[in-house]
Amino acid sequence: MDRDNVSRGSLDIDQLKKYAQDFSEVYKSEKAKSRELEAAHRQLVKYAEDFNKNYVDLKAAHQDLQEAYLDTIHRLVRASEYKDEDTGAHIVRMGRYSALIAQKLGFTAREVQIILYAAPMHDVGKIGIPDNILMKPGKLTEEEVRIMRTHSTIGANILAYSKAEVLKVAEQIAISHHEKWDGTGYPLGLAGEDIPLVGRIVGIADVFDALTSKRPYRGAYSIEAAIDIITKDRGRHFDPRVADVFLENIDEVLKEKEEVNSTQDMILSDTTRGETSTESG
Repeated sequence: MDRDNVSRGSLDIDQLKKYAQDFSEVYKSEKAKSRELEAAHRQLVKYAEDFNKNYVDLKAAHQDLQEAYLDTIHRLVRASEYKDEDTGAHIVRMGRYSALIAQKLGFTAREVQIILYAAPMHDVGKIGIPDNILMKPGKLTEEEVRIMRTHSTIGANILAYSKAEVLKVAEQIAISHHEKWDGTGYPLGLAGEDIPLVGRIVGIADVFDALTSKRPYRGAYSIEAAIDIITKDRGRHFDPRVADVFLENIDEVLKEKEEVNSTQDMILSDTTRGETSTESG
């Protein structure tokens, strides 16, 4: 046998052994890495599950906080107009009407939500108006009208200096929702686009709701009569663009009105049944 061939054969075997050992080490190393990757993957999955749970919990908590915030606003506003039996429905309708108009005008979802929360605070200043004026069944005297009109500035003062965006918007609304497009409104006599847009929106919503609601000194106007008044006052009392959007979407406005009133009727019905049950017991 050729020695060179034997020597080469030995080298090949040694080399193969070396390759086998190297491969074994690589395999063990890769297997260890695979286990580490699997462990890391499991940990990531757990992190993701924990994160998802925390996110869901946080989202629920945020929703609860928003609902509590809106509920608090409504309760504070109801406190300012407690003697008006329609106040609860009125402030909900004001939020709904104003949010609808804002949406149709192209406000962002966040801006729509803010005006939904802020609009109900438009008359919070009425807490500073004497009951004999606020609830007077007849026509107000000039002096009583002057006092009544101070509710705009009282409301703005109550809401002033807040860091919360919704309360800043509410302050704007309180001070400007009785201004008129032609400059004949109050308290500042602003005209046209000098009136904050949120004030122009809430102003038309407030007039429509006031016209179509019963008041101590008069009955409710019909929907047709209210629409006619708003149409005639377009460009005088109301911003023409806001008035057009309101009138173009009157069917949706009426749908909101019906829904809110229906809910209010259900609440009053449940309350009445509870009182009747208590009395009979």
